[in-house]
Amino acid sequence: MTRPWDADPDTGFRRRLGRSPQELGVTSDSPDCPDLWELDNGDIAVIGRDLTGSLGKRLPEGVSLGTDERLVVIPRSMLVAAKQDIPDV
Repeated sequence: MTRPWDADPDTGFRRRLGRSPQELGVTSDSPDCPDLWELDNGDIAVIGRDLTGSLGKRLPEGVSLGTDERLVVIPRSMLVAAKQDIPDV
């Protein structure tokens, strides 16, 4: 079965959405930072904490995770800061 959408493993990173994790105060200078990026093909990459094991067991009705998907959590402040960079369409 073919999916209507699939992630492109060959695309690149175009630009950060919002401000850096350091600017938002949600990380130290270590490499384990949450982040949001627009990819060259227009898709969005989310770097966050993998909570598939815990939150994935308590998904709302009608929500599911594919075997190759992970539930990733980022700080609210990061998405709010990225709002201005996300187009309406």
